[in-house]
Amino acid sequence: MTFFSCLGVRALRGVSFLALTVPLMLADGKAEQAQPGPLAHISPVSDSALEHPAPGDWLMRRGNYAGWGYSKLDQIRADNVARLRLAWAWTMEPGYQQEAPLAHDGVVFLGNPRNVVQALDGRTGELLWQYRRELPPVEGRYHQDLFDRQRASIALYEDKVFLTTADAHVIALDSKTGKVVWDTVVADYRQGYTFTGGPIVVKGKVIAGMSGCTMPTTHGGCFIVALDAHNGRELWRTHTIAQPGSAGDATWNGVPLARRNGGSAWNTGSYDPASNLLFWGVDGPTPHSQVARGTGNGAVLYTESTLAMDADTGQIKWYHQFLPDDNWNLDHTFEQVLADVSIEGRAREALLAIGKPGILWALDRRNGAFLWARETTYENVERVNPVSGDISVNQTLIPQQLDQTVFVCPSMYGGKLWMASAFDPVAKAHFLPLNNLCMDYKAVAQEELPGEDYGRGRMQFRFAPGSNGKVGRVEAIDISSRKTLWIHERRPFWSSSLLVTAGGLVIGGDANRHVVALEARSGRVLWELALSNQPGGFPMTYLAGGKQFLAIPAGYSLIGNRVTSSLTSEIPVPARGSTLWVFALPETERQ
Repeated sequence: MTFFSCLGVRALRGVSFLALTVPLMLADGKAEQAQPGPLAHISPVSDSALEHPAPGDWLMRRGNYAGWGYSKLDQIRADNVARLRLAWAWTMEPGYQQEAPLAHDGVVFLGNPRNVVQALDGRTGELLWQYRRELPPVEGRYHQDLFDRQRASIALYEDKVFLTTADAHVIALDSKTGKVVWDTVVADYRQGYTFTGGPIVVKGKVIAGMSGCTMPTTHGGCFIVALDAHNGRELWRTHTIAQPGSAGDATWNGVPLARRNGGSAWNTGSYDPASNLLFWGVDGPTPHSQVARGTGNGAVLYTESTLAMDADTGQIKWYHQFLPDDNWNLDHTFEQVLADVSIEGRAREALLAIGKPGILWALDRRNGAFLWARETTYENVERVNPVSGDISVNQTLIPQQLDQTVFVCPSMYGGKLWMASAFDPVAKAHFLPLNNLCMDYKAVAQEELPGEDYGRGRMQFRFAPGSNGKVGRVEAIDISSRKTLWIHERRPFWSSSLLVTAGGLVIGGDANRHVVALEARSGRVLWELALSNQPGGFPMTYLAGGKQFLAIPAGYSLIGNRVTSSLTSEIPVPARGSTLWVFALPETERQ
């Protein structure tokens, strides 16, 4: 069902930290007068701009369709980053910090927890407009957690900001006013469906992955959906759980669709304009262990896979499953990085993917053929044949009965988690945010409670063997030689995604509140600063008024706090509260 509405919207415009420079917007969303300043000069975001973004813009979660997390800007460099100063800061809505600010023509667009969207002047942080969604109450603590942790929820295209909501809507906002242009219901949030990741816009289609299928009422699993960017009409829907009679159906061993759960598409995919293929990661089956879910041995497609889909139709062109018959909630639903690699002197168009086990995979993105794989963090779950890519699962770790405890590496929070990697296309270096974690895992009976997690077993965090009590880890890999360039490790959990820049910097942060700039070629710490809370979300950089700014979201980390309390209890856990910290060089340092 689709409808269009402006209900539940409150928009503010022209509110300055120093003064009210223009009148407030009226309650019905009409402005008393036009807003001067950066919004008056903002240009539409074209298909060409998305395919070839201007260096000073940051138009999508990872900066470009290829998922690189790379910026061509180099005013801030390895030789001057230590002189960064605070330019401005903005207090965000309370909730878990997993946000991805965007920037266009000097305006920062910020998707906050609980579906508050703001436009800010990129030079000063002045509020230009605000959209605040009235979210409905939900049943269950887990469902409420998903409402609080929604991440990277916005995208830009033409004259609109697109928002995926916690209550399973997709909304188009006018980029100059914040007013609702259209509002489409995609699924029934009362069953547990929710958007936790944001959309990507491809050729006039707003494409987003549905999640929440860890709750028992989301029978038949999740899906990826495309809507017309101009009017919100649904164009196609691709299921992430094999449907009866479709390819992959037999891998569920006769389990009826009403008992097939999982396949959440928690994050945002990537896009290759040359092949017109979308690449999206899909998470595991629910409940997580086969003894609890009753599926028996089987691949249970398309869980723990990358799907390559035709962007026009949503048809699955190929898939690659990284962990058949997952029993431990070891998701492979994270960023899909498109990069060209050299194989025996031959250039190959590759997809780089990594899941919780910390195994980095290189696949031919045209057909899904295996190119290579290599481990990063310690894991004991699977082995990959280096020639064929075939997987051997450690059968001794599969729970054979409820309440049996097994020692599994990594933990169900990685290895690798949602925090995104960064890729330098010049140096051909891939930078991975990781954590040295294992777990004592126990499968338990799953009670079907509305709004509660139907999948998770019970776990206790453990340090990974050989970690020497250091949890956080950043590893740099040369994708041509597949060799490690350097490893940076530290005691706290690594809590943020990474940003790499043409200035020779890798930027991220940890659960001890520290934002860090590492030298990209060596891993040496060049700049480190304690913030008010844990750096999280997706750091980015942009130009405003010809000046480069560095934006760092920081706030309450759901997983980081759990790890901190369990393994590194000497590190304090800050109270809830999120801030966007924005840094720049002093005027005398700019060149």
